[in-house]
Amino acid sequence: MNKKTTIYDIAGALGVTVSTVSRALNNVPTISEATRQLVLDKAKELNYSVNKIASSLSSGKSNTIGVIVPTMQIHFFAEAVHSIEKELKKHNYSLLLYQSNESLEDEVNGVKTLLEAQVDGIIASLSLETQETAHFQEVIKQGKCLVIFDRTHKNIPSPVVKLDDVKAGYIATQHLIQQGYKNIAFITTDKEISIFQDRFSGFEAALREANIEQREELIIRGDLSIEAGIKGTEQILRSGIQPDAFIGGDDFTAVGIIQALKSAAIDIPSTGVIGFANQTFSSFITPTLSSIDQQANKMGEECAKLFLKMVQQRNPYEVIEQIVLDPILVKRNSTSRIDN
Repeated sequence: MNKKTTIYDIAGALGVTVSTVSRALNNVPTISEATRQLVLDKAKELNYSVNKIASSLSSGKSNTIGVIVPTMQIHFFAEAVHSIEKELKKHNYSLLLYQSNESLEDEVNGVKTLLEAQVDGIIASLSLETQETAHFQEVIKQGKCLVIFDRTHKNIPSPVVKLDDVKAGYIATQHLIQQGYKNIAFITTDKEISIFQDRFSGFEAALREANIEQREELIIRGDLSIEAGIKGTEQILRSGIQPDAFIGGDDFTAVGIIQALKSAAIDIPSTGVIGFANQTFSSFITPTLSSIDQQANKMGEECAKLFLKMVQQRNPYEVIEQIVLDPILVKRNSTSRIDN
C-alpha cells in the first residue's frame, strides 16, 4: 500500500521546516510568494492532498457546509441546493448533502453526522415529522452557523429564508375565484408544519374576502403525494359532492387530483386544479398544471448569503435575519376556465 504524502515529506524534500510548509499551504501572508509556489509545486509533484478533518481541528474551520433537505426527488429542493452550492463555491466552500426522507429520526442523525464531520455550519429544511428541535439547538450551542429555509420552526432561533406562504395560499385561491370557481376543495397534509398551515390560512382568508363559505367536507388532511391526491379526490366525489376546483398541498398531490378527475370523466378546467412548488413536470402534463412558484433559486441564494454573513460575525447569532420571498402565480391550462 502506498504511503500517503504528509507535510513532513514536503518539508524534507525541500529542506524547509514543517511550519513553513503549513503556512505556505494555508496562504499565511508572512510566507513569500516564491516560497509558497515552491511548496505548492512540490505538493502537487508528491500527490499531496489535504486532510480536511485534521485541518479543521487545528484551524477551527473546514470550509465545508452541511445541507439537510427532506428529499432530492422534489425539484424545489434540488434547485435550492444547486443555488446554495453555486453561491458558496465562489467562496471556496464545499457541500455535504443529507436527505432526511421526511423522517425526524433521519434528520437527527443527519445533524449528528454533519457535526461530527466538523462542518462550519448547516443549512436545513425540516422534515414533515419535525416538531422537536433539540438537534438544531445543539448546532447553535456549538457556535456553528445554522440557517433554516422553506420549512421553518418558531422554536429554532436562527436566521430564516422562507416564502410568504399565507400569501401563496391566498393568491392560489384568489386566482380560482377570479376564474369563476366557488366550490373549492383543499387536499393537504395533517402534519403541523408551518408552511402548510400558512397556505391553508391564506385559502381561508381569500374565501372570507369573497364571501364564500368554507365547507369542511371539502377539506382532506393526510399525506402529500400523488396517491394522497387520488384518494382524497375519490373520497370527496364518493360523498356526492362535486367541487368545481381543487387545491393540492403540493404539485404531486395536484397531479393525483388530476388523475382522479380524469378517471371519473370530469373535465379539466371545467373543474380547476392548482398546486404549489411549480415542479418541472407541471408544464408537461395534460392539462398543464397551474402552480405557485416558490422561488427555489432565490431561496438557495439567500441562504448562502445569510450563512456568509454569519461566518464573518464574531457571534453568528448577533443578528437573526428573516428573509421572506413573494410567491409567484404561474397560470396554466388546469385553471383556465374563463381565460379559455
